Amino acid sequence: MSNIDYALIFKALGDENRLQIVRMLSGGEKCACKLLEQFVITQPTLSHHMKILCECGLVDVRREGKWSHYSLNDGVLVEFKTFINNLAGCKGGYGECK
Repeated sequence: MSNIDYALIFKALGDENRLQIVRMLSGGEKCACKLLEQFVITQPTLSHHMKILCECGLVDVRREGKWSHYSLNDGVLVEFKTFINNLAGCKGGYGECK
């Protein structure tokens, strides 16, 4: 992943609603209708949040008829976790990691 990819993930997670969506999806795939039940937002607003999460790669969508089912992209999560873990190992500035 590139720095731009990581920046897009950070930006996506910088919104409280999107962070809550990711936490909800950590329990497994969810239909958009189930996600919407947990928020006081409109369906178009949920669609906007899901588009951002899908575009940065954190979330995958599976369409079944008129319903969209969302799940976390485990591969992207593992790469992002590795990136964060590497940051935690830094003692100084950029490029000075163990």
